[in-house]
Amino acid sequence: MKFRKASKFLYCLVLFFLYNSVLSQDLKHEKMEQLSFLVGEWVGTSKIYENGIVTKTGSAYEKISYDLNSSILVIELNTEFLQLHTIILYDEADEKYYYYRFSKEGAARYPAEFKEEQLIVWKDEKTRFFFGSTPEGGFKEYGEQLIDGDWVKIFEDTFKNTQ
Repeated sequence: MKFRKASKFLYCLVLFFLYNSVLSQDLKHEKMEQLSFLVGEWVGTSKIYENGIVTKTGSAYEKISYDLNSSILVIELNTEFLQLHTIILYDEADEKYYYYRFSKEGAARYPAEFKEEQLIVWKDEKTRFFFGSTPEGGFKEYGEQLIDGDWVKIFEDTFKNTQ
């Protein structure tokens, strides 16, 4: 009799963990799906700003795709000024996105949030990056720094999908 009770208990425990695992996978998939507007092969223009004035303009190419069964988003950026390899994922334990940036200078991890149909990455309290769609079906990313209480644009990349 004890064996049957223990067996039923273990059976219920296994079902509980499987159910939570499936729900967890669905949440992560749902969060990553919110970023699907970024997926594509993009060409466009990169602009660098200093004191609100464009100081450099150049061409840009960006390839963005899902990997590892859509659990991460991989971004390969090449501009005349910068080459980056970035991975974005959703961490269920922290309930937030993370933006992992890799360049010749090294690697970094920044927290991010999906708000008002765009991904906002926080480098620190005074620097943030935005990734969003454009009305024409393209996508734009730009960065801002907080200077004397005002958010000032430091770069802007605009893209059209080549696919």
